[in-house]
Amino acid sequence: MIDTEKFCMRLKEKEIDFFAGVPDSLLKDFCSYIKDNIDCKKNIIAANEGNAIAISSGYHLSTGKIPLVYMQNSGQGNTINPLASLNDPLVYSIPVLLMIGWRGEPGKKDEPQHKKQGIVTLKLLEALDIEYSVLTENDDFNVAEKKLEKALEHMRKYKKPYALVVSKNTFSPYKLKSEVRTNFEMNREEAIKEIIQALDDEDIVVSTTGMASRELFEIREFMNKGHEKDFLTVGSMGHASQIALGIALSKPNRNVYCLDGDGALLMHLGGLAIIGSQEVGNFKHIVINNGAHDSVGGQPTVGFNIDIISIAKACGYRGAYTASSYDELKLGLKQLMNSKGPALLEVKVNKGARKDLGRPTTSPIENKEAFMNFLSK
Repeated sequence: MIDTEKFCMRLKEKEIDFFAGVPDSLLKDFCSYIKDNIDCKKNIIAANEGNAIAISSGYHLSTGKIPLVYMQNSGQGNTINPLASLNDPLVYSIPVLLMIGWRGEPGKKDEPQHKKQGIVTLKLLEALDIEYSVLTENDDFNVAEKKLEKALEHMRKYKKPYALVVSKNTFSPYKLKSEVRTNFEMNREEAIKEIIQALDDEDIVVSTTGMASRELFEIREFMNKGHEKDFLTVGSMGHASQIALGIALSKPNRNVYCLDGDGALLMHLGGLAIIGSQEVGNFKHIVINNGAHDSVGGQPTVGFNIDIISIAKACGYRGAYTASSYDELKLGLKQLMNSKGPALLEVKVNKGARKDLGRPTTSPIENKEAFMNFLSK
């Protein structure tokens, strides 16, 4: 195991002092240390991983220094365009140190949405002609230091990106001190329960990736209800609203509710403009905002710093409401249900989840088939 603090200090000694990325569960200790110990102007928690590559490239262009971009391997897809058409030596030849959490690593148990990404993680780097080293739980600090030095030598010599791919349990534990602290009446699971209880039997639900889908599944179990009404977007962060849009356009006589999160909304914020432009009367967007990337360590988003309601209205949503208490949620749900869509309800909640929160006991294929059968009725 690599000592997180020593590794981060060595990065600083090597003049790697600028960070950008999207937090990852396998990198939560590394990301937490950076969040607590690096000035916020030099640690940008980006909307998506491609943005992080671009921000870091701008930093290199203005300073000549090598930045570090952290991400889960699920975000590699977001980086392919800038890595191939901006950073590559055939274009601008901009070095960036990539730190990639290896979810779904072959031979290690993980969730279904990570399996394919785990298989192709190294292949994608090879296809982009990006050299890499793998940091593992068996590496000590000295081994990690040698791999870091190899990366730096390569980037300085060839002026191109290099990746450190990080296995599970590689970094030593570090608990985030600068946590998002709020005092709302509800947490996310409590809000989802209120929402589900208010829906009609024919209503369709699309839930975003992470804990929201897990909580939705367990709420249905607690209520002794089936899961056929819900499409659990267990991967594809930021795309749940567009899945819901495709369904809403195809099923105009049934209400479609998208249970979204602030981090997911921000990742592909342009989706709001597309939803607004389609004038889908049956599209109901519920954004559960806890100001954090809750599923991957609690790193903050800018969810509480932006005006989601005004953004939605500017994008063409016909109604937009907000709630931060049980009473406001009940009122907001009535307004949302009575509004012609697209309409949006922002629900502000505290971050955090039950320690015994389970995962769906049905497979994604089983979920899809039951869901499609429900839509066909």
